[in-house]
Parts: sequence; structure tokens; C-alpha cells
Amino acid sequence: MKIYDYNGKKNISGDRIHQARTAIRLSQTDLAARVQVKGVMIEREAISKIETGDRFVTDYELMVFAKVLGKSIDWFLQPDD
Repeated sequence: MKIYDYNGKKNISGDRIHQARTAIRLSQTDLAARVQVKGVMIEREAISKIETGDRFVTDYELMVFAKVLGKSIDWFLQPDD
């Protein structure tokens, strides 16, 4: 199985997840807890790897991040210009 990346990262939403999380002054631990309440078991370390682009983001994880962080899924898929 080939592992893919895009511009050296395994996701394009990590920067936006970090941006949305810090805008509402939420720690990675607190974000992980809120995502877990929604049924996705994820730890703080995984949040860190997602935000740095070192971990893939599944579609259901992105859906829950959008709900928890109050953004649309499309917003997470837009590059920062």
C-alpha cells in the first residue's frame, strides 16, 4: 500500500483545524474530549499529528471536527492564501 501525501503532508485540513481550535482558545486535550463525546475515539497526540500534517484525517473525523469547531467541512478543505 502506497502512502500518499500532498506537498509533504498527509492532510490539507490540519492547519485549518489548528486555526479554528486556537481561535476559540481550546486546547488539544479539550478538542479530543469534545470529539470523543461525539463518538470518535481520538487522543491529544492524534490531534497534534493531524495539525502538523503527520496523520491522515478520515471523512467522519472531519465531519465531527466541523461540528465541534463550528465550521463547515468546506472551510477545512480550503487552502490558506
